[in-house]
Amino acid sequence: MSDENQIEIPPSFIALFVEPGRTKPSATRQAITQRYEFCEALATMLVERAQTLQWQLSITEADVLERMHAGLMGEDAPVPPNEGEWIIRRLAELLEWDRPKWKA
Repeated sequence: MSDENQIEIPPSFIALFVEPGRTKPSATRQAITQRYEFCEALATMLVERAQTLQWQLSITEADVLERMHAGLMGEDAPVPPNEGEWIIRRLAELLEWDRPKWKA
């Protein structure tokens, strides 16, 4: 069995690739797995940075998540906006912080 088959991708991530009105993802399992591995690694990498920001700036958890979200939304972001939002939600889970509430 290959490593790819052993990776369990959460439904919340797969949903990023399901277009409205569809039931199947618009990308291959391999493509989704590659994106998931990248986004999961990025969320994990941001844990220490988020904790440091909170401590250095004496700001709330929500403020940290909002700042990091803004950083993932710029033109030079390494991910599309929907993946950036998923990364921030995953970061909050890893830190055991409240799920971010996006401003409308």
